[in-house]
Amino acid sequence: MSRLTRRDFLKISGAAATSLLPGCMTQPSAPAKPIGRVIVIGGGFGGATAAKYLRMWSEGAIEVVLIERNAEFISCPTSNLVLGGTRTMGDITRSYARLRDYGVQVIRDEATAIDVEKKRVSLKRIEDLPYDRLVVSPAVDFMHDQIEGYNPEAQKTIVHAWKAGPETVALRQQLEAMPDGGVYILSVPRAPYRCPPGPYERACQVAFYFKQAKPRSKVIILDANEDVVSKPALFKAAWNELYKGMIEYRGNSEAKAVDARAKTVKTDFDTIKGDVLNVLPPMRAGDIARTAGLLAPNTRWCGVDWLSMESTAHKGIHVLGDATLSAPAMPKSGHMANNHGKLAAAAIIELMNGRAPNPQPVIANTCYSFVSDKEVIHVASVHRYDPAQKTLTVVPGASGVSSGRSEIEGGYGWAWAQNIWSDMLG
Repeated sequence: MSRLTRRDFLKISGAAATSLLPGCMTQPSAPAKPIGRVIVIGGGFGGATAAKYLRMWSEGAIEVVLIERNAEFISCPTSNLVLGGTRTMGDITRSYARLRDYGVQVIRDEATAIDVEKKRVSLKRIEDLPYDRLVVSPAVDFMHDQIEGYNPEAQKTIVHAWKAGPETVALRQQLEAMPDGGVYILSVPRAPYRCPPGPYERACQVAFYFKQAKPRSKVIILDANEDVVSKPALFKAAWNELYKGMIEYRGNSEAKAVDARAKTVKTDFDTIKGDVLNVLPPMRAGDIARTAGLLAPNTRWCGVDWLSMESTAHKGIHVLGDATLSAPAMPKSGHMANNHGKLAAAAIIELMNGRAPNPQPVIANTCYSFVSDKEVIHVASVHRYDPAQKTLTVVPGASGVSSGRSEIEGGYGWAWAQNIWSDMLG
């Protein structure tokens, strides 16, 4: 992959952002009366962004209802810093209150079913709600049953912490309680999974903590993939130069079974004992997408029309973020979900006004990974719709990785988090 300068990326991604606007870079005039209701399920990077931009870009013509089960937004990107001890849960938590300033109706509830024929969403606490169009941004759910022994009882002590929140706190507490000289095992599932570089950043953050507080301890990465799936050279350089002898990487080592009492992970080749087991199960689109029949045939993910993010299974429903059957070389990342939200919002406004969506949308992605408390590496790409292939493809020359880890990028990485949280929530 070629190396892309930050200046070049910002230039390209700035053009990508403007290309998402309704009417091909121009916002439509507000109609004389409201044009319908859009319900958004899920207030993450994709859903919250879609809700906000639907209100903004329609100039209030579209009623937007956001259904979110959690009281606050907790960011999965940057949550590994909590494990490393340099950030707190408060640092990565934001309120949904500002969305109400845009006219978004934020309802704390859980969507339990979608009636695609009657266009209604069933909720756990209040009565069913009708919609004209529906946005489903359910993130991922976890296939614990694919790993022998990873039953509900085992899940009390073997956590994945791949949805930031209570499990993030629990894993940090386990690391703090682990004796110096102990072993932390991180199991990585086969791709695709949410946030490709995330596990390898987590290994760095745990090793950073060990280096400060438990220098005789060890990190073992059991990776179901043949090799590190994102930024391999950069991560391996960081492991060798910053944590030499502390991180052991084993490719082709898929977790087949766990034993919570014995604290072991079994692969096809070995049974490895650790003091803290952090096992990431295989992942699939969130439950609500699966029960609504939105999964593409023979996959764990939802097929979409990349011009509008509309489901290929059911018209009038738009699917965002990690739940999608990704386009070529498109990662399941927070930044990408944010772009999905804007793409969908722009397309929905056009469709609800009887117009066709932008025929060639462009979106962008950046993934920053903290390899220490201050040093960061990144991967970036720009994706444009290809009418011949009917999908988004990487723009030639518009992708790349860092030349090396740096503290300057550390500043960029934390600023990225602040900016994208503000973009989606404020």
